[in-house]
Amino acid sequence: MAESNDGKKVPTNRLSRVGMFGSVVSKVATNMAAEGVKQLMAGKRPRAKNLLLTPKNISNVTQQLAQLRGAAMKVGQLLSMDAGDALPKELTDILAKLRSDAEPMPAKQLASVLSSEWGDDWQRHFLSFNFKPIAAASIGQVHFAYGDAGNELAVKVQYPGIKKSISSDVDNVVTLLRMTGLVPKEVNYKALLEEAKKQLHDEADYSLEAKQLESFAKLLSGDDRFVVPRVEQSLTTSSILTMSYEHGDAIEHLEDLPQEERNQIVSNLFSLLFKEVFDFRLVQTDPNFANFLYQKETGRIVLLDFGASRAYSEQISEGYRMLLTGAMYEDREWVTTAMTQIGFFSDHIFPEQQKAVVDMVMTACEPLSCRGTFDFGMSDLGARIHEAGMKLSMEHGYWHTPPADALFLHRKIGGLYLLAARLKASIDVHSLFQAHALEMGESDKEAC
Repeated sequence: MAESNDGKKVPTNRLSRVGMFGSVVSKVATNMAAEGVKQLMAGKRPRAKNLLLTPKNISNVTQQLAQLRGAAMKVGQLLSMDAGDALPKELTDILAKLRSDAEPMPAKQLASVLSSEWGDDWQRHFLSFNFKPIAAASIGQVHFAYGDAGNELAVKVQYPGIKKSISSDVDNVVTLLRMTGLVPKEVNYKALLEEAKKQLHDEADYSLEAKQLESFAKLLSGDDRFVVPRVEQSLTTSSILTMSYEHGDAIEHLEDLPQEERNQIVSNLFSLLFKEVFDFRLVQTDPNFANFLYQKETGRIVLLDFGASRAYSEQISEGYRMLLTGAMYEDREWVTTAMTQIGFFSDHIFPEQQKAVVDMVMTACEPLSCRGTFDFGMSDLGARIHEAGMKLSMEHGYWHTPPADALFLHRKIGGLYLLAARLKASIDVHSLFQAHALEMGESDKEAC
C-alpha cells in the first residue's frame, strides 16, 4: 500500500535546532583557524573574509540551513528580495541551493506525523499512499495518494517542529549569516525579520492556506484559463493539506511550444497578477515556477501553493495603480508620489538617492511603458535592474527597506519576468494593464 522513502530527519524541538546552529558555528571557526594556518605556512597574509568564505565553510552553512528547512529558506527569500542585487555571490549560491535541495523527511518520521494528525488508523482513508514525496519544499512535502473513492489526491505534510521554532530559527539564521560576513552590516533587517516570522507562521497554518485556496477558487470560478485544486476538508488539518491532484507539465519547461502559445501563457499570468492586485486585493506572492503547471490539452494553467497569499489594503493597491499608471506613461512625478504613498522612501533620503530609486523603478517598468509587445527573451532588462540595484546600494549607500507588502509584490513580479524570459515570450503588458490604469490621456511614445 505504501512505498518507503529515504530522507534526513527534521530536528523537531527548539534545543536540537539551536544546537545545530552552535555546531555549524564551531565548524566554521575550526575551519577558519585551519585555513589561516595553511595560508600563513604558504607565506600569505590571511584575510578574515577569505577564511570565512571557503568552500568547506559554505558547504557546512548550506547543509545545516537546508536541514532546518522553513526558517532558513524564508529568510533567504526575503534577503534576496530586499538586497539581492548587493549580496555576495557566496550567499546567493547558498540561497539558490536551499531553494533547490530541500530533503524529504524519513518515512518513520512522516508516519509519525500522519498518525498524530489522522489517528493510528489513518490508512483507512486511502486505497494507497505513496511515502516517496513528489515535492519537498521549505515548510512541508507533498505526497500522491488515492482516496478511498479512487480519486487522485495531493497531500501536503508539514515538517514537524516548524511551528514551535519559527521565531528562534529566524533569529539564529540571521545571526549565523551575519557572523559569516554574508549579510551587509549596513542593512537593518529588524522589520524584515518580524515579517519573516509572521509569514512563516501563516504558511505553517495549513487550515489558513486551505481557506486561501478556496478564496482563489471562488474568485476564479468563471475564468476558464486557470485551474485551482479542490480542498478535501475531511483530511485537512493545521499541519496537513489534502486537495485534488491536478495533472500538468512544469511551466518552465515549455520552450518547445509554439511562440503564440508561450505568449498566451505568460499573458494570462500577467492578467491574473493585475486582477489579484487591483480587483481581488489578494495576491499569491510566491513566484516559484513549481507553483504553476500547464495542461497542454486545454491550455489551462494550474495554480498551486497558496500559503504565501497576502491581502493588500486599498492604500497599497491604489498606490500601485498610480505607480504603474505613471510608469506606463513615463510620468516620474506620478511615480514618485505613488512610491511615497507606498512607503519606498525613508524620512532622511537625499534627493540623489530618491532619484536613483525612481530610476530603478522606471527601468523595471519598461514592459509597461512599451507600446506594443515587449520581447522578454531578447531584453537585457534583468541585467539593467541588477546594475541599478548595485548602484543604489553601493554608490548611493541607500539601504531603506520598503514595506513587506511591496517586497512580496516585487518578488511576484520579478518571478513573472524570469518566467517570461525563460519562455522567450513577447507580451503586450501595456494593453493588459490598460483596463486597470488611471486615466492620464494617451502617450505619444512610439511602439517598441
